[in-house]
Amino acid sequence: QVQLVESGGGLMQAGGSLRLSCAASGRTENSYAMGWFRQAPGKEREFVASINNYGAGRTAYADSVKGRFTISRDNAKSALYLQMNSLKPEDTAVYYCAATGDRYLFTPSRSDQYDYWGQGTQVTVSS
Repeated sequence: QVQLVESGGGLMQAGGSLRLSCAASGRTENSYAMGWFRQAPGKEREFVASINNYGAGRTAYADSVKGRFTISRDNAKSALYLQMNSLKPEDTAVYYCAATGDRYLFTPSRSDQYDYWGQGTQVTVSS
């Protein structure tokens, strides 16, 4: 099993920045690509960004965050990050860290492609 714990959420004004972190523990050798999802009240969980576990780390982003958010990982620390700049009120959501146990998925963007999930961290952006 892989355990994921997010941190770094909070309240921020529009235009500001936040950096989310996700610490992985347990059988991390069983996790490969990792990603961030978010869920706003009354809405379905949606893909934000993902990064693979090989080489330079191929990444993928939702159109809504492209150019504003940056995903990165530090395998030595078993950590995943999401740098969020130019925040907008519509970025308000609970943000979840996820990891897949499928080594053949490079930058998965569907929630059903992930096997491990964190408990989430709240991000609130005021206008």
